[in-house]
Amino acid sequence: MHIHILGICGTFMGGLAALAREAGHKVTGCDAGVYPPMSDQLRSLGIELIEGFSADQLALKPDMFVVGNVVSRAHLSDGSPKFPLMESILDAGLPYTSGPQWLSEHVLQGRHVVAIAGTHGKTTTTAMTSWILQSAGLKPGFLVGGVPLNFGVSAQLGQGKAFVIEADEYDTAFFDKRSKFVHYRPKTAVLNNLEFDHADIFDDLSAIERQFHHLVRTVPSTGRIVVNGLEESLARVLHQGCWSEVRSFGAAVNDFEAQGDASNFDVIHHGQLAGHVSWSLTGTHNQLNALAAIAAAQHLGVDTHLAASSLGQFENVKRRMEIRGTVHTASGNITVYDDFAHHPTAIRTTVDGLKRTLNANERILAVFEPRSNTMKLGTMKSQLPWSLEQADLAFCHSAGLDWDAHEALLPMGARALVANDLSSLIDQIMLHARGGDHILCMSNGGFGHVHTKLLQALQLKAA
Repeated sequence: MHIHILGICGTFMGGLAALAREAGHKVTGCDAGVYPPMSDQLRSLGIELIEGFSADQLALKPDMFVVGNVVSRAHLSDGSPKFPLMESILDAGLPYTSGPQWLSEHVLQGRHVVAIAGTHGKTTTTAMTSWILQSAGLKPGFLVGGVPLNFGVSAQLGQGKAFVIEADEYDTAFFDKRSKFVHYRPKTAVLNNLEFDHADIFDDLSAIERQFHHLVRTVPSTGRIVVNGLEESLARVLHQGCWSEVRSFGAAVNDFEAQGDASNFDVIHHGQLAGHVSWSLTGTHNQLNALAAIAAAQHLGVDTHLAASSLGQFENVKRRMEIRGTVHTASGNITVYDDFAHHPTAIRTTVDGLKRTLNANERILAVFEPRSNTMKLGTMKSQLPWSLEQADLAFCHSAGLDWDAHEALLPMGARALVANDLSSLIDQIMLHARGGDHILCMSNGGFGHVHTKLLQALQLKAA
């Protein structure tokens, strides 16, 4: 089968492309404004990428067009369609489907699907679970919304029965407004956490809770739901009805809990020591991610001691507290990180996790762009000072916002600076950076290669 993927460079669709290619299908695709790591992965697989959504791609004559949720029926200011290829597909009556639907029918059918859902930590927990199963010899398939460093690719079919998938609550496609995860039919479902996000498609938290309950409805009675016992929103989801075994994690009253520092802790199962995790990851959020992954793997028969031990070799995911470089200066080292955090809660937990590892004389310079649809709408702008509370200085890239970032960050006083373009942002950071600083760049996009530009500027200054 030849499939042509519209929006191929998104993390989900890029992973789908890799799986389809591995399964023997011919894969081509198109997108706009591509950036690593997905574009690099696709090219390395020999998948032809076409820039833009021009109608002349009909000439490829694929058996099926697979449509990503980046595609819409929107029109430009001149009245022309934003996605002319999609309009031509509809006009010609050609076959098309969504990415989740194609995946369900061609990859997930007959597998033991482990679906990892939650507002935060989906990518990391999916990678952790996949690594635990791999370490246990189960040879899982997986689709992660990033590139796990242990595997070097975002997706693989695997040879075993298990398939681990990052289960996103975002909508499926312009013609299917259900959350992606309702297509996956998991036997094991992880509900990692749940709070308001995706303000462009959900009116409020209860609307997202309803979608999560749709996922719960698809888990069989022989399945398992692994739930964060610290989240009231998830308690409300399960209160709507649950037909499967439930295992909880997070606090002493739950099935799985952690005792100790986030980087070196015991795993307690039903009050008994069941394993130990010692790793390089930081933050309570990653500790909770680990408990979720261990509880999910147990449902597939993996011993908890083995699962916890294997996490000692877990190398995280690209763009999750990834060190992009360190510059040596006369007054000390300056380290630059890249992280995917973009929701206020994720920003706060990321900054807090780093803060706990630093010495008293070391500073965090938080550099971020409110790029997600939710942040662009300004729905959560009032939470930004709270999310950056542990940062010594904060630098906001405000280009493209319809709200005033200066005003939103006023509670931070002189600790917050705002720039409307990347060059000014880098100038501001360079004016304040000094030896011992940790520059934490946070965005769910490419951020204009700010990490590389900062390292170049720092090297030049140090020389």
